[in-house]
Amino acid sequence: MVNEGAGGPRSRRGSHKVVPSSDQDGTGADRATGEVPCPSNGTVEVEHIISAKLQLKKKAEHLKADLMRQFDTQVNEFMDSLIEESASLDSSHVSTVFPLSEKEKSKLRVTQPPQGQSKQFVIRRSLLDDLFEVNHIRTIYHMFIALLILFIFSTLVVDFIDEGRLVLEFDLLVYAFGQFPLVVVTWMCMFLSTLVVPYVLLSVWANVYPTSNHQGLWTVLAGSLLLLYQGLCLGFLPTYVVLKNGLPPASCFILILEQVRLIMKAHSFIRENVPRVRSLERSKTNSVAVPQFTQYIYFLFAPTLIYRDNYPRNPCIRWGYVAIQFSQVLGCLFYAYYIFVRLCIPQFRSISMQLFDLRAMVLCVFNSILPGVLVLFLAFFAFLHCWLNAFAEMLRFGDRMFYKDWWNSTSFANYYRTWNVVVHDWLYYYVYRDFLWMTQKRFRAAAMLVVFTVSAVVHEYVLAICFGFFYPVLFCLFMCFGMVFNFVLNDRRKGPIWNVIMWTALFLGQGVLICLYSQEWYAQRFCPIQEPSFIDLLKPRSWTCSP
Repeated sequence: MVNEGAGGPRSRRGSHKVVPSSDQDGTGADRATGEVPCPSNGTVEVEHIISAKLQLKKKAEHLKADLMRQFDTQVNEFMDSLIEESASLDSSHVSTVFPLSEKEKSKLRVTQPPQGQSKQFVIRRSLLDDLFEVNHIRTIYHMFIALLILFIFSTLVVDFIDEGRLVLEFDLLVYAFGQFPLVVVTWMCMFLSTLVVPYVLLSVWANVYPTSNHQGLWTVLAGSLLLLYQGLCLGFLPTYVVLKNGLPPASCFILILEQVRLIMKAHSFIRENVPRVRSLERSKTNSVAVPQFTQYIYFLFAPTLIYRDNYPRNPCIRWGYVAIQFSQVLGCLFYAYYIFVRLCIPQFRSISMQLFDLRAMVLCVFNSILPGVLVLFLAFFAFLHCWLNAFAEMLRFGDRMFYKDWWNSTSFANYYRTWNVVVHDWLYYYVYRDFLWMTQKRFRAAAMLVVFTVSAVVHEYVLAICFGFFYPVLFCLFMCFGMVFNFVLNDRRKGPIWNVIMWTALFLGQGVLICLYSQEWYAQRFCPIQEPSFIDLLKPRSWTCSP
C-alpha cells in the first residue's frame, strides 16, 4: 500500500509530462508519426528529443546552405551592377557635380562610350590571384608542381638507364623554337608596320573627312588601303616567312598568333575611332578626334583587344609579381616539354608504325585524354593568367579579368564566354554586335553562327600553318559539336550533373585533338609525298600511311 500510494501519484504526474520540441500542438502527439510517446524510465522520451533535435539541425543546415547561395548570388549581381554603373557615368552625371564648358562637354561625349553600348574597364584582380590566397586552392597548385617534379625525375631515371648518363639537352625545346632570330626580325616588321600604318591612315582620313566634299570617296580609299595593308603586310608576309623557311611549331605559333593579335588590335583601333570622327563632323566641333600616338602605343602592348583612350591604372608596379609570373610561364613551358616527352612521343611513335583502324583510334583517343587535359590547363595558366598578368602589371593595367570561372560552367554557352574573355569581348563587340547592327537585329542565330565560323576558321588557320598540314579536326569540332552543345547545353542547364557533362565532353575533345593531330604529324614524316597534288594536300596522310 505504501508503494502504491507513493508510486501512484508519481506515475500519474509522469504520464501528463509535456514532450518538448516535438509536441507543438498541445496534443502530446509526435507530428511525424502521430503517436503519443510513452516514457519508459525516460529512455523513449530522450531518444525522441534527440531525434527531433537532429531533424531540426538538418533542416537548419539545408536552410543555411540555401540562404548562403541566394545571398552570394544577390551580392554578386549587386556588385556587378554597381561596378557597371560606376564605370559608365556619362557627362550628365559629371556635369551635375562639376560645371563644364561646352567644349569640355563635347570632348567628354567624344571620349566616353555610350552607356551600355561598350565594354567597361574597371580595376579588378584575376580570379586565380584571389583563389590562390585560399590554402585549399593553393594545395591544388602544389599538386601540379609535385607532378612536374615526378615527370622530371622519371625522365632523368629513364635516360640514365638507357644512356648510362643524365641527359639534359632538351632537344625538343631547341627544335620547337628553332630559327628564333628570324622570328624576332619578322615580328619587328609586323609590329612597326602596325604601329605606323593604321595610325597614319586614321590621322589623314580624320583631317580630310570633315572638310571634304567627297567624304564617301575618302572613306572608301582609306578603308581599301587599310585592307590592302592587313592583307599583304600582316596577312601574307608572316605566312610566307613561316612556309618558305619551314619554321618549327613553336616559332610558327609565335608569328601566327602575333599576326592574328595585331590584326585584331588594328581593327579595334579603327573601329572605335571612326565613329568618333564622324560624330565630331556632325556636331561641327573643333575637338581633336584622333587619339595621341602614346595612347595607341600603350594599346598595342596592353592585354586587351578593345581600344580605349585611357584605361584604369594601378598606382605602382610590383616587379616581384612580374618575375613570378614570367617564371611560371617558363615552368609551364618545361612542364609541356615533359608531358610530350613522357606521354605523347613514345605512344605516337609506336602508333604511327601501325595501320589505321578503329581499335587503334579508340585506344589512342583515350590514352591522349590525360596529356590533352594537362596541355589545356598549362595553356590556360601560362597565357591567360601568367603572361597577361605580367604585361598588365608592367603597364599598370587595372582590369585583370582575362577569364572567369569557366571551370564551374554548366553549359558550353557559358564556357565559351568565360574561357577567354579577351577574345570573347572582341568577337562579341566587333562581330556579333556589328552583324546585328548591319541586319537591324533581325538574325541573332545567324550572328552567332558567324561568330562560331570566324573563330573556327581562325583556329584552324593557325593550326594548319603551324603544323604544316591541313587536317580540320578542330574546325569540325567547333562547327559541329560546338554549335550543337552551345544550343543543347545552354544557360538554362543548371546543377552539378551538367558541369560533369561539360567536363566529360571537354576531356574527350582534348583527347581527340591530341590523338588525331599527333598521328597526322608523324604520318607526314613517315610517309612523305615528293610532289603532292592539291588533293594530296587536303587528304589526311594518316589514313593511308603504312610504313
